[in-house]
Amino acid sequence: MLTAALLFITQLHAQPNPQLAAATAEDHRDMMRQLGITALRPGPSGNEKAPNHANYDDAIANPFPDYPEILRLNNGRRVTSAKDWWNLRRPELIELFDREVLGRVPANAPKVTWSIVRESKDKVGEHPVIARELKGNLANSDVNIQLVIVTPAASKRKVPVMIMFTRAAFPSDPIPPAFARFAAQRGPDPPATEQLIAAGWGYAQLLPASVQADNGAGLTQGVIGLVNKGQRRKPDDWGSLRAWAWGASRALDYLETDPTIDAKRVGIEGVSRYGKAALVTMAMDTRFAVVLVGSSGEGGAKPHRRNFGEAVENLTASGEYHWMAGNFLKYGASEASFGSKNAGDIPVDSHTLIALCAPRPTFISYGIPEKGDARWLDQQGSFMATVAAGEVFRLLKAKDLGVKEDYRIAKMPPVNESLMNGTLAWRQHDGGHTDGPNWKYFIPWASKQLAVKAVRP
Repeated sequence: MLTAALLFITQLHAQPNPQLAAATAEDHRDMMRQLGITALRPGPSGNEKAPNHANYDDAIANPFPDYPEILRLNNGRRVTSAKDWWNLRRPELIELFDREVLGRVPANAPKVTWSIVRESKDKVGEHPVIARELKGNLANSDVNIQLVIVTPAASKRKVPVMIMFTRAAFPSDPIPPAFARFAAQRGPDPPATEQLIAAGWGYAQLLPASVQADNGAGLTQGVIGLVNKGQRRKPDDWGSLRAWAWGASRALDYLETDPTIDAKRVGIEGVSRYGKAALVTMAMDTRFAVVLVGSSGEGGAKPHRRNFGEAVENLTASGEYHWMAGNFLKYGASEASFGSKNAGDIPVDSHTLIALCAPRPTFISYGIPEKGDARWLDQQGSFMATVAAGEVFRLLKAKDLGVKEDYRIAKMPPVNESLMNGTLAWRQHDGGHTDGPNWKYFIPWASKQLAVKAVRP
């Protein structure tokens, strides 16, 4: 487990080695060649002192103020019923995400065979638990999904579970120092794992890197490379975000067979790039009951159309393109062969992704720039997208944020002021690049939304 944790940390913090960087650059160039792109527009810098730094002026942040209409069919007809949403509009939107943004899960995606590697009694804080390490082997290959499931030992009923994109480890496993520093950003509250167990939930930790590497060089390996037999992707093949979401769905497949788990009350959580993946998971797999989306930024809750912080051009560059479908590079191309496509040409946006979670409980979480949740993530834009997604929640008889203003002018509430009275929730805490301070709000909110019975002392 220590090796897996170190791999996770390396992918979070380390710069790629020269061989990895060269292989990534070549894969990136290959996708550009397939699309006929000879150059990409450079993305802005996250360094606010750099001459090409990202825009942080709200006055010029909305060059495309009107987002694609979620409730209008491709033929122009307005969607006015839940039936038309489920049967017509939702499939159209998923097709657009599959083709243009995230990539398609292939029809020949491998079968996953789960086996228990080890099982033992353990403790989370002072709470006795049962911990199980599982291996999900993909089609008799050398690709194995790493998953740890932890449930309260004394529970007499099936327990709800949160799947978390993170290192997969037993509670008593050693915590690598680098990961401990990262986890310390959660603030003074107990770890989310301890809060979940205390509230009668279980949790499952899924190591994303065990499904698919977080770099372009790895696209010929992992589940994507396995399906492609080690060959490079085609433009509408899936990227890492979709692959990580696919891995979470396979974990849910297993949980549905576990008699100790309440499989109708399984949620998904992640922070940063894994916050993006958590949102994608919830949007694409309607079996997931609830989601906590932490500090997800561009490619997550942040609108592509908003020129504030990270931009589409950052996603199409060699450091991040592997998250997306190859076709997404078209929107960062600098030449006129694609009609100078830009963020305004993407047929969907983050409000659409959030809307695909409806009517299930969806919690969008951010911190503050002063503590390390950088302006790069565009908290304000993500709030606007969450407001814009509300019309689908309302259509499906679920309560939205309750914000009356149009999304184009909606302003975030003050830090630490919760909008949690509905099925769609927002909260910006006063911590950094973590969802740690919001867990104590998320758990009771999710328990209420899902009618989870309180734990008796």
